[in-house]
Amino acid sequence: MTGRRRWSTEEILDTAADLLRTSDAESFSVRKLAAALGTDPSSLYRHFRNKTELLRAVADRILLAAMDDYRAEGDWKRRITALGLRLHEAFGEQPQLATVWGRYASGGTGSRLVMEELLQALRASGLPDEQVPVRYHRVVLLLAALIASEAGISTITAEEYEQGLEQFRVAVLGADPERFPALSSFARDIRPLGADRRAAFEEILAAHLAQIEAEIP
Repeated sequence: MTGRRRWSTEEILDTAADLLRTSDAESFSVRKLAAALGTDPSSLYRHFRNKTELLRAVADRILLAAMDDYRAEGDWKRRITALGLRLHEAFGEQPQLATVWGRYASGGTGSRLVMEELLQALRASGLPDEQVPVRYHRVVLLLAALIASEAGISTITAEEYEQGLEQFRVAVLGADPERFPALSSFARDIRPLGADRRAAFEEILAAHLAQIEAEIP
């Protein structure tokens, strides 16, 4: 009698990533992953202790892919901006995992590469060493929040987006000018959250880095 195939860790992560392209992290389960692999859930626990550990591993592979062929170029601000845009693009292809990265700390190689580059760039800025960890934490929180926020928009269907856009138009253009005078005044210039996301991402990150630069002795 032929035994069940033994799946490698990389094959398990590949299949998990495929499943997460069509579902969110909340509905994802080890049982569903095992079914897709044609194996028993208990066999997967030899590789990962639980669902959270597995999700962290998949998210870390995105960080690792983002750092592939990365070269530190330019001053510290250009380095952090380039890194942020790489993460933004990488999670844009797998938005379901953006919230996983923001919620759970990953201890994999990808995570360490991102941490190392951010810390080196901040140290190169001229900040005192005691300020580098503090600023590192702020930058990571900002990146994770922006990427996760955009991911929430990216995962909605085209029909859901159109419905939301119509509700946005009604709420903004139909606002009572007496109750919402400012909203009525700027109604035709207000854009929905999904508009110009990359430009907004770059602008917000640039503003934060400028604030750091202003505090450098």
